[in-house]
Amino acid sequence: MATLFPTAKSDPELYPYRSGLVFGFFNALVWQIAIGTPMVLFAEELGATSFQVGMAYSFVFLQTPLLVFSTALLPRFGFKRVAMGGWAARSLFLAVPLWLAILAPDEAAPWMVNAFIGSVFFFSFFRTIGASAVTPWIYGFLPPGIRGRYFASDQMISGIAGVGTLVACATLFAFLPIYTALLIQYGISSLGSVLSYLAMGKLPDIERPTTISLKHVVQATPRHMFAPSPFRHYLWLATWYAVTITAIPPFTAYFLKVDAHMNSGRIMLFEVLRYLGVIAGAWLLRRRIDHTGAKPFFLLSLVLYAAVAVVWLLFLNGLAGHGAVLFGLYFVLGLGAVCWNLANLSYLPKVVPAAERALFVSIHGAVTACLGGCAPILWGLVLRRTNADGTPGIDGTMFQVFFGFLIVSVTVLSVLLARLHEDKKTHVEPLIIGNALLRPFRAASYLVNLIDLQSVVRRREEPPESPKS
Repeated sequence: MATLFPTAKSDPELYPYRSGLVFGFFNALVWQIAIGTPMVLFAEELGATSFQVGMAYSFVFLQTPLLVFSTALLPRFGFKRVAMGGWAARSLFLAVPLWLAILAPDEAAPWMVNAFIGSVFFFSFFRTIGASAVTPWIYGFLPPGIRGRYFASDQMISGIAGVGTLVACATLFAFLPIYTALLIQYGISSLGSVLSYLAMGKLPDIERPTTISLKHVVQATPRHMFAPSPFRHYLWLATWYAVTITAIPPFTAYFLKVDAHMNSGRIMLFEVLRYLGVIAGAWLLRRRIDHTGAKPFFLLSLVLYAAVAVVWLLFLNGLAGHGAVLFGLYFVLGLGAVCWNLANLSYLPKVVPAAERALFVSIHGAVTACLGGCAPILWGLVLRRTNADGTPGIDGTMFQVFFGFLIVSVTVLSVLLARLHEDKKTHVEPLIIGNALLRPFRAASYLVNLIDLQSVVRRREEPPESPKS
């Protein structure tokens, strides 16, 4: 681990903020398990239906508007207290999965899956409150000269931790009984939560922001959502995209487990490939977008999603070989997700007014994440099936309809996006979401932040007023 993090000798400028990078590393151990595919597989093991899986997966999206209201806590309590309070509270709800894994029921009682889903809800709830403070807090205490290097290091370190966590989960599922593997995984997640909290406590606080008028936010939001403008046009195209793709990860994993009867370890290896696709895409494409503009990346993303849907349909009908094809499919899925994410971060600042950038970007993030989060719940109802032995499953015919809808949706959306106007000449300040670039399916939720980062920096850099004589 010493080679991962800056030292006083290797990078003396970044070294004072090493605790922030340590926080990112251990935090990756938490979210990869607690709200990722291991959570879906745990829910399935407890007998969750497709509707319940979709609901649990959607909590992190549906609670996105809470980020707006959580920012009202910042002027009163400050960035550090809000962030640490949210992170501490969310850790408590990791105890429920640990307890259920210790019980290791052969046949889970209905209350067990309900308790598990409830723990995911409250974990997501307090995570959302804490997340409202994290990015502006870190951005605020970093000196301008090292911000780029810090966030690049954060992405690399979090990526390594994320891949390591997925590989560890796959290994545990492959060699241990399911509940033993889940117990160790949630033990890792709990340890990561504690260590990330301790690392967060070593970071310096910054000046509290000015009071935020939630009344103004509530009044202005409908106008910006529905009044004709380039922002509105792009907002609803992005929402269309979110509704189309958000349900893919949970239901592909659920199908492979309950209907294809694949080993959980193999499913986690697929997730490793998806995450590697995200990392590879972020590394290869992030610098090229400045030269090409966002539109080619939007279209490339949709083409990749269409290809994924076509191959899935072939696989479901026995025309695409065995499960080995899914390794490539998951890699392409990750690549498609990060293409859209990069394009969105580049294009969105170009269609929002600079004076109200924080509000417009927050509206975009809240609307796309929240409405996109409704899709897994609705598809969960459509895909739900009860097998002859009473166990839950997925309706095979409707699962093919799901991918058929995906193909039609991205085809129409690509035609509309091809007509999108983009100003490549005007320079705008990029959006900053930290290592959330590596979480493209949830990236929209990280855009919700009513704190103007540039104003935070200006206040930090302003010299103190000299006392009046």
